Amino acid sequence: MTTTNLQIEINSLPIALRQGVADFVEFLKIKHQNTQKVKSREFGYAKGKIKLSDDFDEPLEMFSAYI
Repeated sequence: MTTTNLQIEINSLPIALRQGVADFVEFLKIKHQNTQKVKSREFGYAKGKIKLSDDFDEPLEMFSAYI
């Protein structure tokens, strides 16, 4: 549907329905703005934010009987 045809169709609607079309257009604009704010993740973004203890790989004492 071309822009002209769409405009003719909207103009042929009663005022109440035209307001509904205008509300829907506003909804679509807001929805589109919200989806554009999501950025792709960057490699290394959390580098340095997580620290592991030095003995992280050491066996736990409570499992010493099983090792």
